[in-house]
Amino acid sequence: MIKDAYITELGAFLPNEPVSNDNIESALGQIGGKPSRARRVILRNNGIKKRYYALDPVTGEQTHTNAAMTAMAIRAMESQHFSIDQLDLLCCGTSSPDQIMPNHASMTHGELGFAPLETIATSGICLAGVTALKYAWLSVIAGQSKTAASTGSELASTYLKASFYQQQESRSPEEIVNNPELAFEADFLRWMLSDGAGAVLIRQNPLPGRLSLKINWIETLSYAHELGPCMYAGANKLEDGTLKGWRDYKDLYSMISDNTLAVKQDVRLLNEYIVKYTLGHGLKHVLSKHSISPNNIDWFLPHYSSEWFRDKVDAQLRDLDWVIPQENWFNNLVTRGNTGSASIYLMLEELFNSGKLLPGQNILCFVPESGRFSCGFIYLSVVRE
Repeated sequence: MIKDAYITELGAFLPNEPVSNDNIESALGQIGGKPSRARRVILRNNGIKKRYYALDPVTGEQTHTNAAMTAMAIRAMESQHFSIDQLDLLCCGTSSPDQIMPNHASMTHGELGFAPLETIATSGICLAGVTALKYAWLSVIAGQSKTAASTGSELASTYLKASFYQQQESRSPEEIVNNPELAFEADFLRWMLSDGAGAVLIRQNPLPGRLSLKINWIETLSYAHELGPCMYAGANKLEDGTLKGWRDYKDLYSMISDNTLAVKQDVRLLNEYIVKYTLGHGLKHVLSKHSISPNNIDWFLPHYSSEWFRDKVDAQLRDLDWVIPQENWFNNLVTRGNTGSASIYLMLEELFNSGKLLPGQNILCFVPESGRFSCGFIYLSVVRE
């Protein structure tokens, strides 16, 4: 059995030109033909300045599929050290596949168009990229694969377009100022979610003379047994907290008129539990299995959907007496937007190519998911052979 595995290549793809805050409604359209009354307040809270959409800025038509973006992120890793025909395994994670069937990994393999190989797609929301990475890592350390590509990708813009929503009243700016968590309900997610794809290549050995990232361990944990659904699509939440899925509607018209396909969030559940469970309980679980100290963490890569959560993450770490100074944090939400399962890949790719990493440094990645409250932690070490 192979004992170690290393990330030796990282790739990213962001579609089209970045979209500024002032141009979001030009790209996505206005719900009910009216400008949002809360857009500026929401953007001030989440801190995002730029994001990317797989949409033509003039026509609003889709320019890329999720599978195409994912394939481009994989091809971005190609170099004199790697060609995609060397792949044994392709693992893809996303919450927004182009269709219900076939699965996203198969569609991405079709876009790449090379020899037969093993494919697997992991579902979920933000954690889908982590579970894809874990499958790829386990396959390599088990000796089942010599080279494995893992991806995270999202195509959110197509269901953020105004034409996707029934006309509805937005909350007032005053409500958002007093209750920032309200900014996560259905139409407010329009100001946070973005498109993009990231990929990593995992090998059994590092490449000589170049930086690589050794994967020490990956942990994921679900709290679905304690907490109900928080973020969902293709369903609506009933008064008892259960979901009425799209299959339960009597006809297509009633399903569409109820905005069933839109992405929604139970914001009060989110605000009360997301940091407490995914970081508070999650990190305690990890520390019971792995002996790591915050003093040995050179880089902390936390995924969060809004800058509003930054101080809450910091406060939770302090409550655990496990403080990582914010100068050791790395996050690109401000310039990339919230790309869901792709976020951790895009953070790692940017940090890896920043020139800031040094051999011997350690990286801790934290990825929470509010779908049914789950979390993932990735512990990496920077090496140079």
